[in-house]
Amino acid sequence: LCCRASSVMSNPFAHIVEPLDPQRPDHKFFNLSKLGDPRYDRLPFSIRVLLESAVRNCDEFLVKKGDVESILNWKKTQTETVEVPFRPARVILQDFTGVPAVVDFAAMRDAVKQLGGDPEKINPICPADLVIDHSIQVDFNRKTDSLQKNQDLEFERNRERFEFLKWGSKAFRNMRIIPPGSGIVHQVNLEYLARVVFDQDGFYYPDSLVGTDSHTTMIDGLGVLGWGVGGIEAEAVMLGQPISMVLPEVIGYKLQGTPNKFITSTDIVLTVTKHLRQVGVVGKFVEFFGPGVAQLSIADRATIANMCPEYGATAAFFPVDDVSVQYLEQTGRDPEKLCYISQYLRAVGMYRNFSDPSQDPEFTQVLELNLCTVVPCCSGPKRPQDRVPIADMKKDFETCLGTKQGFKGFQVLPERHAISVPFQYNGEDYSLSHGSVVIAAITSCTNTSNPSVMLGAGLLAKNAVKHGLSVKPYIKTSLSPGSGVVTYYLKESGVMDYLSQLGFEVVGYGCMTCIGNSGPLPEPVVEAITQGDLVAAGVLSGNRNFEGRVHPNTRANYLASPPLVIAYAIAGSVRIDFENEPIAINPQGKEVYLRDIWPTREEIQNVERQFVIPAMFKEVYAKIENVNERWNSLKSPSDKLYTWDPKSTYIKSPPFFEGLTRDLKPPQSIKDAYVLLNLGDSVTTDHISPAGNIARNSPAARYLTSRGLTPRDFNSYGSRRGNDAVMARGTFANIRLLNKFLGKQAPSTIHLPTGETMDVSDAAEKYQKDGHPLLVLAGKEYGSGSSRDWAAKGPFLLGIKAVLAESYERIHRSNLVGMGVIPLEYLPGDTSDSLGLTGRERYTVVIPEKITPRMTVEIKLDTGKTFNVRMRFDTDVELTYFQHGGILNYMIRKMSEK
Repeated sequence: LCCRASSVMSNPFAHIVEPLDPQRPDHKFFNLSKLGDPRYDRLPFSIRVLLESAVRNCDEFLVKKGDVESILNWKKTQTETVEVPFRPARVILQDFTGVPAVVDFAAMRDAVKQLGGDPEKINPICPADLVIDHSIQVDFNRKTDSLQKNQDLEFERNRERFEFLKWGSKAFRNMRIIPPGSGIVHQVNLEYLARVVFDQDGFYYPDSLVGTDSHTTMIDGLGVLGWGVGGIEAEAVMLGQPISMVLPEVIGYKLQGTPNKFITSTDIVLTVTKHLRQVGVVGKFVEFFGPGVAQLSIADRATIANMCPEYGATAAFFPVDDVSVQYLEQTGRDPEKLCYISQYLRAVGMYRNFSDPSQDPEFTQVLELNLCTVVPCCSGPKRPQDRVPIADMKKDFETCLGTKQGFKGFQVLPERHAISVPFQYNGEDYSLSHGSVVIAAITSCTNTSNPSVMLGAGLLAKNAVKHGLSVKPYIKTSLSPGSGVVTYYLKESGVMDYLSQLGFEVVGYGCMTCIGNSGPLPEPVVEAITQGDLVAAGVLSGNRNFEGRVHPNTRANYLASPPLVIAYAIAGSVRIDFENEPIAINPQGKEVYLRDIWPTREEIQNVERQFVIPAMFKEVYAKIENVNERWNSLKSPSDKLYTWDPKSTYIKSPPFFEGLTRDLKPPQSIKDAYVLLNLGDSVTTDHISPAGNIARNSPAARYLTSRGLTPRDFNSYGSRRGNDAVMARGTFANIRLLNKFLGKQAPSTIHLPTGETMDVSDAAEKYQKDGHPLLVLAGKEYGSGSSRDWAAKGPFLLGIKAVLAESYERIHRSNLVGMGVIPLEYLPGDTSDSLGLTGRERYTVVIPEKITPRMTVEIKLDTGKTFNVRMRFDTDVELTYFQHGGILNYMIRKMSEK
């Protein structure tokens, strides 16, 4: 079974099992040092975790001795595309991805029963934790009752989803749900859920996990190996399937030096993100080492690990050391557990001393960063990897204004750069111009888990208030902590009052602005932006700033540390040079500069030592599962099979398994497919399947209106992921989608047979009615961004049979495979431009009867042109899933066997 030691009797490595403590002979472990293999001590620490899992779970069926040898021989096999199985210890989900997972499980139970199997076989074997953190929005802000009002509205909008999740927690074993209002999934994982070492079924073994959110990697900062996978793949893991993965290269990232006293962990992670994006680490592990690591707190390390998806790696691992154990102590973990965690990790050679170079393992490649070279910075205006030093922000934004439309350009005519639009708000006169800040949000697990930057923001707010500074009332300010602990220490340290005075009231415990749940802007602000066609700005302490994600009216969005979020809110614009220009002029007419109010690292650490204490964590987390009275009072059915309500607009039985039979059909070539969309580089999962508000003129809105809903009740796409009818219509519904067929941003395409411009889902429906298969053309990094399974499910429902791209983001490619959509990749040197493709051709993809991983196949166009592409099924397991029509079909057939 997943997450358990295999039967010792059948395990070929049973001879290395021994008690960790002779006084407790019933608590054993697989002592990897007893393998007697010198290669073990040279392995990267992250690879040692994979090895331990393979040794412990070796049954010569799903995990074989040959797999153990492949991992031990990592120095050679890392470059040979060797496939190995990995059984993570647990799975973590958030509600945007958790609801569709539970919907799939409920539908799979129905399908298994229909095929004559036992529906209760569809049940998580691997422990799963689901944290409800993605549903709350910033509808109210700046008032002391904002939190209460936002939480009331969250329950009003999402009651049906929450009742369904509560049913799931009863109907499925091994599934724990952390109620809404508790915090952000990755911060709760870090502060509470993480075991670091499991003690289960008489065995100790390393904690490890996969999660249905790309920022699952945050837990790597604590020495727990974890990464994001598609929701579809996570469901298979929960049902006991190992992950089939290509043994990765491991980039050693050496940190040296000490950051200067004004630098935050956000500045470090944005610097690392830009560096690693430039180097290229997609599909690889990054493992941090060197004496500089010892200078970083666990919160700092977690911040760096959190943004792993933004630099493209699979995992960003910091092995466990003394600082890790001190963090566990600080966060109120059981002292007895701390004892065996250290003892076990030392025994298996997984405990690190970053100051001892003799412990440095062999890496594929070593990169270095001296922390003293890091400068204060932001990233934007449209991508996390586009780092901008604060000293260059004004100049950089003004350059972006006039640059051609793209990642660093808005194509605003020079004569319109200085435009100013007056408006009234609450009876006062104001004006907006390009670069005006209209959203300033302290949000996201990336930073709210880190006491140093949160207290830094509080101390800056305190200094600003004492200098007589304020934030203009029309700017949408918000503070959404990642757990109740944050509010606790902000209040205890006395800085919460100052944050409130600047408009940064607590608005909720969840992701909020970072995932697009930023709520509405004041109507006069929206009118001024629209009237002047302004490039308004959002500044947030998040990890994602893709176009159309944060808010439809903020075309420029910058990632920044929490103190800088406040600084830009006070300034009111990103067109400011903080080095040479005052942040504001106080009521006495005195110029105040950012340096006058910025706290030093030493000041922050002094406050942190005094006020961030174990008692806070113990008090908050002791009651986390039952403190929410609204959740406790929810009623839910107790049936093992879910009774679908045909009137529901939130929860609907998906059509994925309709007509599923026990027998497999041979793979078919795709014949004469039309291109639905012709896209460029860096198309994100936000472009493919947006999570934010449902536009009133969209196909999804028309569907909801037809079901009797008003716009007030539409909620967001993310909250509707349990309803395929909404999500299919919301596929490619992002207003910032740039389709080459149209030459402008719009959620539309051209229906090629008629030449008619239509909403994407309407065009797809027309193609499907006429029996035409569909294709999508794309450039580099297709599917980057969040691990969003609806970015694969939606295209599947639109009739898209394949995507042809220059490269893929790892999780999205896996999701496409999981839904039976073929990821095709141009051969090196080929692009749509070099091949002269317009997208108006019809495409036949020739799929042979016998297919192999990463094989080359031929595409024939109706013009007579032919060319070859690579079919990106990377492993034999992925081929098996494809032959079954997707991973869930495979699991249903398997679970239906007598």
